[in-house]
This record gives sequence, structure tokens and C-alpha cells, in this order.
Amino acid sequence: MDNLTHSLIGAALGQAGLKRKTGLAMPALIVAANLPDIDAACFFWLDGTEHLGFRRGITHGPIAMVALPLLLAGALWGFDRWQAGRGKRPEGRLPVSFKWLFLLSLIGCLSHPLFDWFNNYGVRLLEPFSSTWFYGDVLFIIDVWILIALGIGVWRSLRSERATKPNWTAPAQIALVAMTAYIGVNMAISRTAAAAVQAIEPQAQSTVANPLPIVFWRRDVLWRSRDGFYGTVPCTLANCQPYPRTIRKTGMADPRISAWAKGDPQAEAFLFWSRMPVTQVGPKGILLTDQRFMDNPARATFTVELKPR
Repeated sequence: MDNLTHSLIGAALGQAGLKRKTGLAMPALIVAANLPDIDAACFFWLDGTEHLGFRRGITHGPIAMVALPLLLAGALWGFDRWQAGRGKRPEGRLPVSFKWLFLLSLIGCLSHPLFDWFNNYGVRLLEPFSSTWFYGDVLFIIDVWILIALGIGVWRSLRSERATKPNWTAPAQIALVAMTAYIGVNMAISRTAAAAVQAIEPQAQSTVANPLPIVFWRRDVLWRSRDGFYGTVPCTLANCQPYPRTIRKTGMADPRISAWAKGDPQAEAFLFWSRMPVTQVGPKGILLTDQRFMDNPARATFTVELKPR
């Protein structure tokens, strides 16, 4: 998900009551909810599509889920002691507990790969023990309804807290419950739409129910057989619109692909990342793209050209 959503999840957890566990709880939750995205630093040393094979991997896996909270908790605990030593520690800050800083940082970090899993881009939840990609196909990468629900919940909770109302945690708690229910509904919509296309196209070996922005009840379902694919099937729950059955070959059986991709870091990263690779033969080589993003205006980010080596 986008980093604003990750931040609001951390803030909502804090306003739901977790911020009272220790001083610096809110920074722990909000920073931790974004911390696995430190792998974005790879853009400084990786070119082209190479980032596809690196991101959402090691910093989203089980070792990072322990190491990152420990580092963050240590940094916040040290910062509190540093401020106290200089006589600049805020008087209103709660006592700082390293145990709670670690637990809250752990909760925030764990929320990150969970919400990354909800979209169709993929996340390697077991890296470095396994490089398997996991996909939820539940939410669009920027879900405005989650942003609105969490934003209102955090805002109302903060207002109630400033007004010293005894139930100031309630708005954030309600927002988190509503978000959980909304995710469950979207999961059911995706599974229902994918099953509907499987019933229409029994030769489909894999399906991806692409969530759409704003109109959360709709899905563009992609499907493919062993060597063919169709673009998108527009669906609303189990009701899929009629579509022209023009099946295209994926082209992935072409032996030149593996031969030309070997030793090419751009192509190897792309093929490692791609969930539904397809090809287009051009005058100078073979263009690799992913069926999920073929209609995306930014699809150039998800393509690589193979040339004879």
C-alpha cells in the first residue's frame, strides 16, 4: 500500500489506545508501519527494472520483522535517554519502556507486509528463507475508502483527546473495525469474481482479480491458460460482462527468452518478479511485460526489452 495508508494504520493503532503503553509510542507505531520500505533506497544503486527483483523482499521477511523493531525501539529508547540527559525531555511524556517500544514497533512492522499482501503487486513474506511471491488481490494499492475511514477516525480521536473526553479512543477503534470489515468484504468480492471467470473459462489455469480505484465492488479479472491469455474481464461480484474471446499467445515458450535473459540483470529481475509475463516480438527484439499492468499508463516501468546476446 502507499505510505500514507501505512502511516494512518500506525496512527489509528496508537489512537485506539496503544499510545498509552509507553512514551514515544506514536513514533514507534507510525515509523514502524513504514520501516520495511527502507528497501526503496535500492533506487540509488539499481537501474531500470532491477528494483523489481529487490523490493518487497528481505525487509518484508521474518528476520526483518524482528531486527527492524529492535533497531527502532533501541533508537527511540536512546533518544529518550539523550533528551533526559540534556534536560530537554518533555514533561508530559510517559515513562519509556523498551519492552513496549519493541512490541509496538513489532506490531507496526507486521502491519506493513500484511497490507502490502492485500494488493496484486506481490510481497515475499518468507525472504530470505523462500523467494515465493504472495498475492492477496484484495485492495487497490491506494484505497481512498481506507484513507477516509482511518483519517476521520484518527482526527476525531485526537479532537476527543484534546477535549479530555473519556472515550477518546472510540473513533479510532471504530475506524479499525470498519476497515477490517471492509477488507473482508473486498476479499469476498475478489474470490467471487475470480470464481465466476473460472466458471466461464474452465481452461483458465490462473486468475487475478484486479481491484479498481474508488469502485471497490468491481474487479477486472485477468485469466490465462497454459500458453494463452485474455486481457480483462469486467466483473461486479459474480456478474461478469460479455467480452470478445480473442485469446493471445503468451509467447513465453520461445526458447530465445531464457537464452537472451541469462546474464541480463534487467531481464532476470523482471522475470523473477513477473506474475503473468507475456511477450511482444518487435523489430529489434522481444518486449517482456506483465499482463497485470499492460493497460497501466506507467507500464513502461514494468517492461524490459530482450535483444540477441
